[in-house]
Amino acid sequence: MLSILQQILLGLALAMDCFSVSIATGITLKRFVPRTMLTMIFCFGLFQALMPLIGWIGTVYLNTYIQTYDHWIAFGLLTIIGSKMIIDQFKKKDNPSFNPNKLATILLLSIATSIDALTIGISFTCMGLQKISETITPILIIGFISSLMSAIGCTIGIYIGKRFRFPSELVGGVILIIIGVKVLIEHLS
Repeated sequence: MLSILQQILLGLALAMDCFSVSIATGITLKRFVPRTMLTMIFCFGLFQALMPLIGWIGTVYLNTYIQTYDHWIAFGLLTIIGSKMIIDQFKKKDNPSFNPNKLATILLLSIATSIDALTIGISFTCMGLQKISETITPILIIGFISSLMSAIGCTIGIYIGKRFRFPSELVGGVILIIIGVKVLIEHLS
């Protein structure tokens, strides 16, 4: 069984991608958009909480498949979204393809940032969490911390975006690609 401290640390570790992506999104937004922020905070927390549950449930059936490809999926999604942001910055489009106000964009980012949590769910069995009731507390802590870190990250990003005038989509795209590469390197090493 995991101690509360271990669960909090696990939640913080999983929330770092949400935090970084939220900063990039905030930089792109440059202003508080309550609907977008609340949707992102909710979706990031929800996906971070659901993925360990799905991983725990799928332990028997999907263990090898998930551990083999999760990092490639996260890398691919973040790289595609980041690349589109960079391309849009250079094209100077009026309607950029990365629009954090769109639910589809938020959902893609939610999936991309939470795929590593799937593997954590698989490891729950190895940590001795055999019953679904034993997974509820860590899942809720992971979801809450991810939502909190997303809110903090978005607020920081908005502040940075307002304060410093630089190509926000370029910076946001580079950040997303770096996160994708980080995920890939961590899993391949």
